[in-house]
Amino acid sequence: MAYVSEYTQFMNEWMKQHPEELAVQEAGRALWWDRDAHVPDEQVRLADAKVPRKAYYYDIN
Repeated sequence: MAYVSEYTQFMNEWMKQHPEELAVQEAGRALWWDRDAHVPDEQVRLADAKVPRKAYYYDIN
């Protein structure tokens, strides 16, 4: 059997006792980590806002 820390044991037990917190956890994860789930209108707006790069970055003209 692999080692499981006291904290992990506590959190596993707590999540078993409070299953409603799973929805809160997933919502927080989606808010901070799932960045690909943008609204299609926002994706179009972001694509239109991109400025093309110059062929030679250090050219001042």
